[in-house]
Amino acid sequence: MTRPPADAFQPFAGEAIAVVGLGKAGLPAALRLRDWGAAVTCWDDRPEARAGAAAAGLMLADPAAPPFRWNALLLSPGIPHLLPQPHPAAKAARDAGRPILCDVEYLFRAVRAAGSAARFVGITGTNGKSTTTALLHHLLASAGIPAEVGGNLGPAALSLKILGSGGVYVLEMSSYMLERIATLSFNIGIMLNLSPDHLDRHADMTGYAAAKARVFGGQGAGDLAVLGMDDDAARGMATAGRRLPISGQSRQPGGVWAEAGLLQDEAGPILDLRQAPALPGSHNAQNAAAAVAAALALGVPREALAAGLASYPGLPHRQERVATEGGVRFINDSKATNADSAARALASYDRVVWIAGGTAKEGGIESLAPYFPRIAEALLIGRDAPLLAATLTAHGVPHRILGTLEAAVPAAAAAARAGAAPVVLLSPACASWDQFSGFEARGDRFRQLVTTLAQERAA
Repeated sequence: MTRPPADAFQPFAGEAIAVVGLGKAGLPAALRLRDWGAAVTCWDDRPEARAGAAAAGLMLADPAAPPFRWNALLLSPGIPHLLPQPHPAAKAARDAGRPILCDVEYLFRAVRAAGSAARFVGITGTNGKSTTTALLHHLLASAGIPAEVGGNLGPAALSLKILGSGGVYVLEMSSYMLERIATLSFNIGIMLNLSPDHLDRHADMTGYAAAKARVFGGQGAGDLAVLGMDDDAARGMATAGRRLPISGQSRQPGGVWAEAGLLQDEAGPILDLRQAPALPGSHNAQNAAAAVAAALALGVPREALAAGLASYPGLPHRQERVATEGGVRFINDSKATNADSAARALASYDRVVWIAGGTAKEGGIESLAPYFPRIAEALLIGRDAPLLAATLTAHGVPHRILGTLEAAVPAAAAAARAGAAPVVLLSPACASWDQFSGFEARGDRFRQLVTTLAQERAA
């Protein structure tokens, strides 16, 4: 299906939409909604973002100034509409009884307005959703099935193409996005796991779980609910669609699972995941099980799955193999911004020199105690290094506070080369905002430092 010309395809003609937050998702959304006929008004609290929107010919006005005269507010996911403090524009929209939506909602409406029955897959969970999203898209693309990937991962939803009825949208959905959908329902909803995160936005674990559960909202008997069985919170979640269990650890009758690294379903083995180097550990086995369950439901031939899994290249900052130098593997897992995510990385290696630290989440790293015997030495960076050091001291784990990656990486390399461990693992278990603009910048810096070390040794 070829997308109609912008002047012919006007699914939002007559609608007035306020767009607040003009970053990665907001600005593309405003431009696309304008192309599709909406009367768009934009705002961002940052003057430079407003200047960029004005240069693109978009109308500017602060929707927080009364009266709220728009049909809906499209609010960037990172901007709160309730907790911990609602943005003034969100309060104005709520007071006026107008919906607060995300860009995926408008993508869904546009696709259906175009007459396309393209299927929508929503993937969520506290950890692993980016890998599962990218892996499913890779399996579909490898099988020649038209697919677009985006949402919380990669391109903004309203940057994606309009697909025909044979196409598939593979969308990573954060809790922030899921609480801002209205008519969208997913043909396949995937819930991987659930552990405490973003509680400032959702008040408590109950609120967080309720937001995540919206991935199954609106599903009917003909839809598929893929549900992770490897943690209690996800396992107990209610679903409306046909329930298909997945696991990276144990057999799941009627589902897809891995035991001892062998991915399989009721029809038999699919792949020994040792042949998929970008998918180490039981957590990635569950991610692979989820992607395979969805791929089979979407028409990927069974015989194509093994090759697709084995050729998956992986994502940056998620157990990314940066280099093997002097017999030591350097692993960039900067995306591990909480202890639960770091646990998945630590479980994947028998012995590591661990680089951790930053801005700690609630509970710190106490939950990682079962993995402490795998740590030859921990090198700590960032604001909350002393907090992490106190936990490690209590458990007798050797550690040093080095403060920065610039100090930690060469020290970790030296310790590993001296025989401490064959792996240097950056899996911080903390947010990065104290020293970096985000986990990507932290991982990029780690990669640069490792590359520099290798070049110096080769010189």
